[in-house]
Amino acid sequence: MTNRKFQHTAGQKAYDSYPRKITEKLLVFRELIFRIAGQLDEVGQIEETLKWDNPSYLTYAPKSGTTIRLSALRAKDDKVAMSVHCQTSLIADFRQLYPELEYDGNRSLLFDVNFTLPLGTIEHFISSALT
Repeated sequence: MTNRKFQHTAGQKAYDSYPRKITEKLLVFRELIFRIAGQLDEVGQIEETLKWDNPSYLTYAPKSGTTIRLSALRAKDDKVAMSVHCQTSLIADFRQLYPELEYDGNRSLLFDVNFTLPLGTIEHFISSALT
């Protein structure tokens, strides 16, 4: 993974506020978002911002897909979430494709920071969310 520069200092501070093992996983997600966006012509530029005090990524030129928000679960120190708008069908679609994953309602994929991330599945989710 690269050390991609943050677009806003608030984004860097958000990542710095998490425990190290949480930050490491969320930074993997962050890098994947930028990398995948760069590979998809229909996605265009990504804006890195904060929503609900969590790092969030959305397309702005052109506006495609839905915002991806990254967070740690407050109740658990060992879970991270990749969330999308609850009115999209992404989570329902992924429940059918990947029933073995852990979900939070109709908004988030959950991952345990103590285990290897399923990168292929995460890449599929990111590309689906951005388009």
